[in-house]
Amino acid sequence: MPAYRVDRLWPDPAPDLDLDEAFADLSLPPSPPGRPLVGVNMVTSIDGRAQLAGKAEGLSGRADRRLLQLHRVPYDAVGSGAGTLRADDFYSHLPADLAARRVAAGRPAQPTAVVIAGVGPVPTDRRWFGHADQARILVVGGGPAMGEPPGTELLVAPTDQPEPRWVLERLAERGIRSLLLEGGPTTNAAFLAADCIDELYWTIGARLLATDALPMIAAIPNSPWADHPREAQLVSVHRSGEELFLRYRFGGIGP
Repeated sequence: MPAYRVDRLWPDPAPDLDLDEAFADLSLPPSPPGRPLVGVNMVTSIDGRAQLAGKAEGLSGRADRRLLQLHRVPYDAVGSGAGTLRADDFYSHLPADLAARRVAAGRPAQPTAVVIAGVGPVPTDRRWFGHADQARILVVGGGPAMGEPPGTELLVAPTDQPEPRWVLERLAERGIRSLLLEGGPTTNAAFLAADCIDELYWTIGARLLATDALPMIAAIPNSPWADHPREAQLVSVHRSGEELFLRYRFGGIGP
């Protein structure tokens, strides 16, 4: 595996760090009362677009792909919406070295994989369904019944579009204390509308698109933050070549 180098710009600036070492101690704040902690991990272009030809692939370089995996390490579960599964053949299986890091910390080798769908069809031929060593939870809306895919726990929500707080309650019942969302913009918007985003990991790829592709978070009708924006705390800034890796925290949780 190639070694990627980053500069830490803030806090405590330091040049030419090994990416894996710089993010080896990524720690999470305590979960909010009554639900798992929710982080969002996204990449956008400089002009804020989260899709290139309908996918996130191509918006950033290889260092960001490794960073995506490093961000998964401390989380109990990694999830996405079904749209990301359809577009990107999304999967959240960690490579052997990072699985070993989780085991050394007393955790399961793989985070629980979660996909949140509505009532539309779910493509069960994706790689997401193919890892026998990873627990999987598929959440679907309360439409026509579908069979439970092999090796996957099926949760059927009482609404056509599973409500984020209902999803988080079900995950908490299964001992999951933290969930990392990796898109897409519509799923991110649903969790923001439910006031359930606590951390944001944002890669700004050094590219301009000037398209009408979706942003990191889709527009929320009658957004409660339209006049009073949600405030964030900047936790860290790193640079890899021309790309920036930013971490923000919301809601005043944690140290």
